[in-house]
Amino acid sequence: MVNDPHALHHRLVDRPRLTGLAFAPDGTRLVASVQTLDDEGTRYVPELWEVDPAGERDARLVTGSRRGDFAPAFAADGTLLFLSDRDPQDPPGPALWALPGNGEADRIAHHPGGLTAFAAASRASTLAWTAALMPGAKDPDTHAALLHERDRARVTAVLYEATPTRADGMDLGPAEPHTFVLRGDAPPVDAGAQGLAGAGDMALSPDGSLVAYTRAPTSTAPDTNVVVIADASTGEERRTFSRPGHQYYVPAFTADGTRLICQRLREETYDSEWQVTLVALDPESGEETDLLPDFDNWPWPGRVLPSPVPGDTTLWFTGDERGHRPVFRRDPDGTVTRLTASGAYTSLCVTPDGTGLYALRSALDSPPRAVRLDAGKPDQEPVLLRAPGDLGPLPGTLTEVRTTGDDGFGLRAWLVVPEDTGPGNPAPLLVEAHGGPQGSWSDWPWQWNPWPFVARGYAVLLPDPALSSGYGQRMQERGRGQYGGRPYRDVIALTDAALARDDLDAGRTALAGWSYGGYLANCAATRTDRFRALVSHAGLWNLEAFEGETDMHTYFREIFGDPRTRRERYEADSPHLDAENLMTPMLIVHSGKDYRVPTSQSMALHHDLRRQGVPAKFLYFPEEGHGIDAPNHLRLVYETALNFLDHHVRGEEWRRPGLL
Repeated sequence: MVNDPHALHHRLVDRPRLTGLAFAPDGTRLVASVQTLDDEGTRYVPELWEVDPAGERDARLVTGSRRGDFAPAFAADGTLLFLSDRDPQDPPGPALWALPGNGEADRIAHHPGGLTAFAAASRASTLAWTAALMPGAKDPDTHAALLHERDRARVTAVLYEATPTRADGMDLGPAEPHTFVLRGDAPPVDAGAQGLAGAGDMALSPDGSLVAYTRAPTSTAPDTNVVVIADASTGEERRTFSRPGHQYYVPAFTADGTRLICQRLREETYDSEWQVTLVALDPESGEETDLLPDFDNWPWPGRVLPSPVPGDTTLWFTGDERGHRPVFRRDPDGTVTRLTASGAYTSLCVTPDGTGLYALRSALDSPPRAVRLDAGKPDQEPVLLRAPGDLGPLPGTLTEVRTTGDDGFGLRAWLVVPEDTGPGNPAPLLVEAHGGPQGSWSDWPWQWNPWPFVARGYAVLLPDPALSSGYGQRMQERGRGQYGGRPYRDVIALTDAALARDDLDAGRTALAGWSYGGYLANCAATRTDRFRALVSHAGLWNLEAFEGETDMHTYFREIFGDPRTRRERYEADSPHLDAENLMTPMLIVHSGKDYRVPTSQSMALHHDLRRQGVPAKFLYFPEEGHGIDAPNHLRLVYETALNFLDHHVRGEEWRRPGLL
């Protein structure tokens, strides 16, 4: 039924979303960050919920918290810390607040323009945060004066000199992120600039004496960042770490403060694959040790969680593995053990004695849920805790499809089959290609979730082709330098394998994708007529134009090279060069503030479709970015895509969504 408020895509958008966990140092409190719809239902707002670590009591709102509080963490004394702009007084922007177990919240740190991230020492009262300073500003006061002067003059211009202009889909500057440290009653200390594209990655040693943060790459070394370890009292740099062609992320000190654990990444080039590992940095000697030298899952390990017990070098981390994202444990002798049997885990927390873990678990058939784990038991199933986020029953079955690529490499995909599907009632098939390309269908997606399509009667195939994460280094090697080559062929091979089932209708198929997946949909548009409909959301169309426009210009140029001297690389993989082959009806989705894949890519595709006389629709969101965030906009993406597929795949009458 059109515009049915009970349809699954409405339920998907309306339900609360669990986004993070924070665990008290004494092991008594577990606080969840939850996104819920505002009163008008037009945007998501954060809330803080108290979750019973034992799983016996229902969750409840944190006493003394308000809507809009976010990023919870605990101070060493058990005080709950969070960011919020709940106080309307100057300066505007999120401030750092402290909420004791009983009492009212106090604002303990603020900055003109707001704080973007913070950290707390685990055994001291030291705090650190990220906040910006204008060029020429020596402290928050002069920064505030410069902001006021710009606002009074109605100036929003930025002068870029030797820095990137955009990163992560956002305009950069003119203010630059800095790391500030607060120890006791002394004024906050500026420990150094992170660079315009700084990610806010920082950590405090347990005793609060050291602060570590990452400094963004520069125009002279665009593929290399720096880890800075500084004195927390003075801001003086004690040690820096960098390696040409590598970048470090998510630092975390060990419980005794003698090592800093980081994720180290070497980005893909045309001649070399992505490589990701965990390393230990020694602040005294400057030595760097690879902690996962023989671990070939290519898991893209997430934020590492060191043991809270001083002297214990056990670590926990997560990473993609064949359609899942398990929790892994690394023992002091280097042994790595997978602790979870299924699902995708994030937001790890550890108990004070190191014997238990808390996390958020999701899967392709489950939104994020709060769970408890044993910190050492292999391949376990978690204990589910009572917390917001349950979506209720889903209308189908999740299974797998396996086949081999044209090089003999084993391939796999998830397949969701609707209820009441069988040989006598085969379902039409929608293939959904994931973004990335380094990514995997392993966790619950809020955007391009398969279940609204399953509820409408479609089977949905979720393939992991070449360049997907979680399949070892070989999966990267076999797709290197072939953006539109082997990954595309893998998607087609998995589609053929799925359609060998007698409960799927090979004559009624469609392909959809977002970002890199949208690029694969665009490749399909110029190479085959096997699909009845295609959906391209923020997909690449003209690779040479994209190289000069994207906020990831440097990274993309590393892969494809200079188009003036490496034109053959662009011509081999750019679908716009084969626009005369366009023939399949297409729905294009794109946003006006998408800096990762600029809107001009879809504009050009739309022009080519119209010139070729191909049925096409363009769903445009002027104020959204690379993804779709606003609830009503997300509903419209699902409703428009469902109606478009129904029209072209099932032969139903086209129904224009009411708000469009």
